[in-house]
Amino acid sequence: MRRRSFLAAMIATLVPAAAPRARAPGADDPPPRHGLAMHGEPAYGPGFAHFRYVDPEAPQGGTLRMAVTAGFDSLHPHIPRGRPAPGLSLTYETLLGRSLDEPFSLYGLLAETLRTPEDRSWVEFTLRPGARWHDGLPVTVEDVLFSWRVLRDHGRPGPRLSYARVRDAGPSGPRSLRFGFGQGEDRELPLIMGLMPILPRHHWEGRRFDETTLDPPLGSGPYRVEAAEPGRSVTYARVPGWWGRGLAIGRGQHNFDRVRYDVYRDEHVALEAFLAGQVDFRRETDPVRWAGAYEGPALRAGRIRREALPHGRTEPLRGFVFNTRRPLFGDIRLREALGFAFDFEWINRTLFRGAYRRTASLFPNSELAAAAAPDAAELRLLDPWRAVLPPDLFERPFAPPRTDGSGPAGHRANLREADRLLRAAGWEVRDGRRLDPAGTPLSFEILLADPADEKVALEFARGLDRLGVAARVRTVDSAQYQARAAAFDFDMTIGRWGSTLSPGNEQLSYWSAAAADAPGGRNLAGIRSPAVDALAAGLATARTRAELVAGARALDRAVMWGHYLIPLYHLPEDRVAYRDSLRRPRTVPLYGFAVETWWSRP
Repeated sequence: MRRRSFLAAMIATLVPAAAPRARAPGADDPPPRHGLAMHGEPAYGPGFAHFRYVDPEAPQGGTLRMAVTAGFDSLHPHIPRGRPAPGLSLTYETLLGRSLDEPFSLYGLLAETLRTPEDRSWVEFTLRPGARWHDGLPVTVEDVLFSWRVLRDHGRPGPRLSYARVRDAGPSGPRSLRFGFGQGEDRELPLIMGLMPILPRHHWEGRRFDETTLDPPLGSGPYRVEAAEPGRSVTYARVPGWWGRGLAIGRGQHNFDRVRYDVYRDEHVALEAFLAGQVDFRRETDPVRWAGAYEGPALRAGRIRREALPHGRTEPLRGFVFNTRRPLFGDIRLREALGFAFDFEWINRTLFRGAYRRTASLFPNSELAAAAAPDAAELRLLDPWRAVLPPDLFERPFAPPRTDGSGPAGHRANLREADRLLRAAGWEVRDGRRLDPAGTPLSFEILLADPADEKVALEFARGLDRLGVAARVRTVDSAQYQARAAAFDFDMTIGRWGSTLSPGNEQLSYWSAAAADAPGGRNLAGIRSPAVDALAAGLATARTRAELVAGARALDRAVMWGHYLIPLYHLPEDRVAYRDSLRRPRTVPLYGFAVETWWSRP
């Protein structure tokens, strides 16, 4: 039986959702639950005291100062327009909250309990009687339904696609409501709805939800916006008497009285501010800065600390992404050929002191990566698509081209293979330039937003030049980049996609045909593949962890072997630097350090 298409789900949003049909109580009526795991049971049982990765006795007080290098012009994070301020998630809560030491388990937050049947065709949430907005009014069923409707119709493209899959919604009691999804089409949807930000209906009455604003948001979270100056800083103050302070899910977290984000021009200036004592915490992603830029009196005197913290999460995928909406990049042979021009080994050794690992998967650093030939479970998912998938996919794992790292001499074998593929695609070399039969040169622009990416893009362009391919590197400001990326107005850019250890509906927003032309969407490559659509949709229907792993690996192969992007690299650990006045719990959760669990030394 074919799954309901994602496009059909989007069309279904044009029809107003009906209230859920009444269900007669019976033996199959599910009991209330304190939490829900995507697969299996949650690790923490009813009545748990706190998460293992927090210190429940952590002192409260002080200010946490952090630096960002991207400016903001809005305090409205729920729409595609504008550049929202960092940290706005501190002001909002969701029905359920996430555990960071499990692949995908949620526990009651605004919702006291939930109910869902075995097939997860619907979910019912019962709100906590004490949940309050910052103005003191209670969080109501009407607020939750308003949030769903307005985010479905005007929210960000990725979440909108998920919220649109709700078939019916309505109250089921004074403090409860139910979302209906259809018969077991998507087992992830109860969790997705649990993570939906809940917004106050009364605050938005008379306001345009689809427009940016600098009005401080009204939320129900542990912090509220205290001050905001676009392009300079935003400060959050802890809400006195916050309703969720005593919950197990929040114990040992949100320990600072204030959290402040200051905007700096670039990472070099932000680092200088940290070394000068104007910033308290910093995650370092540049291996060169990590190796030498922190040396100085503050480090020697112990005023700052550095730690490399291990984790078990999936690292984000980054890569040069081809915009296949451009006819130039419609040929898979050309896309594969250009990947041979990227000499990762030389770039890593020369520019980054060998600190990075090459990314070869949608899900690097995890069991979800397809690191071997497909097994029987994966082949069952892939076999129906043999006619449209590359044959090599069925025989071996995807692996980016390697060199010996010695520079041009060690790169020659890869360039010869690239030349073979380009000639097979109709691109010959004349007078040192790569031309098609009509004499049109092979040239394109690499659009960047971050100047730190320029050195890598320029090295890639040099490799392309050896093939007779002209690549122009252009860096624009963040506003112009966001506008062009949202309109898919680029030839090639560097994309970034984050995944959890339990991937699901977000993969549809990354790779599906339905998302290929959604303005502001994450399918930067413009992939339109029925195989990718089916494999991505299948993740949310997996009933066991083993099924999910097989599905993720199959999707991994379909995207990577499609050569829609040239994968870059990732770090195998989190590198953090912080003032000696900060402390952290001893246990680092599966998903890595969580600064919301840190505190200031009294």
